Amino acid sequence: MRARLHHLHRLLVPVLLGTVAGLALAQAGDPNATVAPNANLVVQGIPAIPQSLAEEVVRYNDFRGHNFVDWHPKRREMLVSHRRKGGNTAQLYRLTEPMGQLEQLTFTPDPVSSAEYEPRDGRYIVFARATGGNEVGQLYRLALDTPNAEPVLLTNPDERNSFNLWLRQSGQMVFSAVPVDRTAAGGTRAKITTSFYVMDPEKPQDKRKLGELEGGGWSVSAASNDEKQLVLRRYLSANESQVWLMDVGNGQTRQLLPAPEAKEPTASYHAGRFSPDGRKLWIATDRFGEFTELARLDIASGTVERLSSHIPWDVSALTLTEDGKTVAAQFNVDGRDELRLFDGESGRELPAPKLPPGNVGTTVYDRVRNEIAFTTNGARGPSQIYSLSPAGKVEQWTQAATEGVDTRQFSEQSIVRWKSFDGMTISGLLSQPSATRFPGRRPVIISIHGGPEAQATVGFIGRNNYYVNELGIALIQPNVRGSTGYGKSFLAADNGFKREDSVKDVGALLDWIATQPHLDPKRVLVMGGSYGGYMTLAVATHYADRIAGAIDIVGISHFLTFLQNTESYRRDLRRVEYGDERDPAMREFLERISPLTNAAKIKKPLFVVQGKNDPRVPYTEAEQIVAKVRESGTPVWYLRAENEGHGFVRKENQDYQFLSTILFLQQTLLK
Repeated sequence: MRARLHHLHRLLVPVLLGTVAGLALAQAGDPNATVAPNANLVVQGIPAIPQSLAEEVVRYNDFRGHNFVDWHPKRREMLVSHRRKGGNTAQLYRLTEPMGQLEQLTFTPDPVSSAEYEPRDGRYIVFARATGGNEVGQLYRLALDTPNAEPVLLTNPDERNSFNLWLRQSGQMVFSAVPVDRTAAGGTRAKITTSFYVMDPEKPQDKRKLGELEGGGWSVSAASNDEKQLVLRRYLSANESQVWLMDVGNGQTRQLLPAPEAKEPTASYHAGRFSPDGRKLWIATDRFGEFTELARLDIASGTVERLSSHIPWDVSALTLTEDGKTVAAQFNVDGRDELRLFDGESGRELPAPKLPPGNVGTTVYDRVRNEIAFTTNGARGPSQIYSLSPAGKVEQWTQAATEGVDTRQFSEQSIVRWKSFDGMTISGLLSQPSATRFPGRRPVIISIHGGPEAQATVGFIGRNNYYVNELGIALIQPNVRGSTGYGKSFLAADNGFKREDSVKDVGALLDWIATQPHLDPKRVLVMGGSYGGYMTLAVATHYADRIAGAIDIVGISHFLTFLQNTESYRRDLRRVEYGDERDPAMREFLERISPLTNAAKIKKPLFVVQGKNDPRVPYTEAEQIVAKVRESGTPVWYLRAENEGHGFVRKENQDYQFLSTILFLQQTLLK
């Protein structure tokens, strides 16, 4: 049983992990040979890319880790997500023993990273997949005991479908569906709803609708042991959520947290799992303070028992043993996830397990052996999978591929802090080039995460290592106000009319850079994805004279057009944080601060990257800022992928983006 507790946007790293194999190369030996973009790429303003550059960076193009997906219900076997050597996207694999041979199960042009075994015998899996980055997820059944079996579609293609959980006794699955309106293409819908269904994946035609709830922020986290009750979470904003119960028989719902009659401050609640007797519910909440605590709810009385108030950091995930006797929780400690164990009966913290070094990722107990699977990654390599036995034995299951690169030379990230305009302390991660190889003051990339309710965390930076290790560029990943991990007040400190305060945090970072003897304030480039793309454009308008260039990846260029064209299931959720454009004062504010409104202030070269099928930030946000900035005569490069959505996931597209970025850096930071 697992529960991920953060409702986060994709953390877009501006250069995405992904060989030259995916690029169209000229014949070897031609000194004037160039790399041709594949047929799905629209390229404007980007100079020809030398083939010699592609050959030079190929070693940094194929770092490949492994992510845990699910435990087999009976055997010591797991599902793994991985991109094979020469592959274009991540697919599902079966792994039957530690360090064993991976058996590929899915073969699709789109990535597949989410799946679960059928819960009784593991005869088949149900996996989720979207097409071309459109995020319209569909569920498929794939038989594992039939050679060359083809996936069977289980869901309605006109709905966004999400797998929730299994009802193990009946072998049925619970899933949710939200209609797709394709707002950017002219679709409309007056009311957003989420429907929940029960289905036998071998008889999808007989699915039963449990209920339909208003809004798009609903999800199911657990079922009671008797499978009569489901626990639902209703996400309202980064700072507010609720816990509900749904009756599996009749679909009736009732709110548990906060109690409907309670008068208490806005809080966030994350539902975990029932206790074995069904009387209590494991949760995490920031109701009692700044940070999200591990807690237990007595369902009958409504009393909440605090269990981790002694730990001043957020719980980011939790998993329970089948008997409920042990709880494993991940805590986000200053940008690094750590694993801690608790007694499931008393709630007392147990001695911490001894794990390999690195940032702990997915943690999941299996049902049979009470063995926990977890991942770790760090500065020296991508994600690897391990298991931890009840006796404390750690066993490695996978070995990440680094393609001959000596990752021991990669820079360890350090945490740096600076004071912003109002005295608030802001922190970030610094990857510093070798002072021996690259003496003197070094150029800087400021890489801003999306969300903004996300966080730059300690871990492997993938291709970005090329900038640090081979080009001698320092990389700073700031966690400006609005980021998760530093308390709920910090999370809300950029909401509404305070939107540009986070931009000022980057202005303060520019001031800090100028005080550092090893950083060059005259050679700074800003880049970011999604909301980080907005931040990039905003920095380019406010601090044009202090940066050398900007790279905007799937970023918001105008809040009003963004809210108009983003998929409607997301619109209300975004209004809570960004501001409700239906309010005249807020509408005037959003119009005034939008980068498109201030595009004439962008004076340094701009590189814009976009996926045509992006449902979150429609491609029109990129097109309009490209056109507007070009009107002022500022150089603009534009790269659009016709088969991508909110960020590039296909390696062939990632490769071209990476090479283009290097050229852009050479012309801005390194000339």
